[in-house]
Amino acid sequence: MTDKPVSNWTSADDALVENAIRRGASRRDLLQMLMAGGLAASAGSLILTRADSALAATPVKGGNLKAAGWSSSTADTLDPAKASLSTDYVRCCAFYNRLTFLPQSGVPEMELAESIESKDAKVWTIKLKKGIVFHDGKPLTSADVIFSLKRHLDPATGSKVNSIAKQMTEFKAVDTLTVELTLAAPNGDLPTILSMHHFMIVQDGTTNFAKAVGTGAFTCESFEPGVRSIALKNKNYFKPGGANLDSFEYFAITDDTARVNALIANDIQLAASISPRSMRLVDSQPNVALSKTTSGNYTNLNMRMDMAPGDKMDFVTGMKYLLNRQQIQTAALRGLAEIANDQPISPASAYHNKELKPKAFDPEKAKFHFNKAGLIGQSIPIITSEAPASAVDMAVLVQQAGNAIGMKFDVQRVPSDGYWSNYWLKAPVHFGNINPRPTPDILFSLLYASSAPWNESQYKSEKFDRMLLEARGSLDEAKRKQIYGEMQVMVAEEAGTAIPVYISNVDAISKKLKGLQPNPLGGQMGYAFAEYVWLEG
Repeated sequence: MTDKPVSNWTSADDALVENAIRRGASRRDLLQMLMAGGLAASAGSLILTRADSALAATPVKGGNLKAAGWSSSTADTLDPAKASLSTDYVRCCAFYNRLTFLPQSGVPEMELAESIESKDAKVWTIKLKKGIVFHDGKPLTSADVIFSLKRHLDPATGSKVNSIAKQMTEFKAVDTLTVELTLAAPNGDLPTILSMHHFMIVQDGTTNFAKAVGTGAFTCESFEPGVRSIALKNKNYFKPGGANLDSFEYFAITDDTARVNALIANDIQLAASISPRSMRLVDSQPNVALSKTTSGNYTNLNMRMDMAPGDKMDFVTGMKYLLNRQQIQTAALRGLAEIANDQPISPASAYHNKELKPKAFDPEKAKFHFNKAGLIGQSIPIITSEAPASAVDMAVLVQQAGNAIGMKFDVQRVPSDGYWSNYWLKAPVHFGNINPRPTPDILFSLLYASSAPWNESQYKSEKFDRMLLEARGSLDEAKRKQIYGEMQVMVAEEAGTAIPVYISNVDAISKKLKGLQPNPLGGQMGYAFAEYVWLEG
């Protein structure tokens, strides 16, 4: 008999094994069954381990979840186009759906769309899945998609993604389930762009967002801006099985300690985004676990290359060698970070260049470059604040490292209030803080293109600009990855931005809460946790 290779094992075979386990079959019985079917003993053990894991992760249906975010206001909204806080994103993910969904892999999957295809990355055909209905029973059609996308272009909407949506120039309903979307220029990232929270699909003609009427896994029972929302399971959801929870309540507890204490007291089952200082409150709690996501948020040191001292490349290079990344990771961020390599594409992205190694902490190399720049003995101001996360701690560590080699840094701490309007992008040497974005194109266009609105170091490169357009317009994934990899090297070596670490988001959760996974769009499973988690016990 020829052994059956694992590569020929199918989902039907998996289901057969899992059903046998549920019926009470022993491991010995199962191995005999598998070997009788032609599977090698070693492969049989592998299959059983996989089946055990699948069963252990089988969702439990029912239960009512209470979860607390960290920010809320009377400006809370159920309009996806205007969403700006994590609180808004959580609710929109529960009540609406996007055409695509970005999972942990960072590769977009179809959600409302059956397919999104293009031959030239400029004209795209979007086919919708059949049989999807809104909470009020109205069928989803191409008119809803066109309305949802076009409203981002209307200044009266106040869309947070107007600048991204502007590339969408023509909308055509081919039939009730097909949309032809034309862009101003080719963009191979469109399927990923459509996974952004703001591009949720709403009902054609919607103007009142006091209550959400979407296609999502939950219906909106109540919503009080700045107070709370209550969501009930959508029994007509188009995805098999629907949500696991019967309901979930979402509100904010702005004080970090109070949010953690509510979790410890079992008043809530999820405390979103706790600070490193609050982690010690849960260290000894047997019923609390931590969910860590590193999706690309970072605090960076910016050196404007059109101002002294950043106009001397040796100063910029010296500063990158003076950053003790391990110390920033362990001391400033208490281990809640991953070492970064001075460019914005984090390991959460499929395009991250892992071959690009971060500069090692090397004070002598830093001193060599500072000497070449003629700056040893001068006092260099560094503007810092509590506004960019951990920027004060980072500035102090740089100052201490500088003192050891005779390089003087004048750390000037300014108030958080007004920092972003008065110092960020303006001071010669200062800190920034950048949130995750779903594509390299968005990050590079926003931060490093010659015309970028947030060009923090005033980096200018015609070659970089050409490569950006080339990658954007290509549908060849291997080519795009190569180009983006080269662009990451250019930013790390040429730009005046030093990115020492990618900061992790940590959600504290009850150990009864299962199914929470990291996501490239941020914590709380990219804010979409409600649809996927379940409660045990």
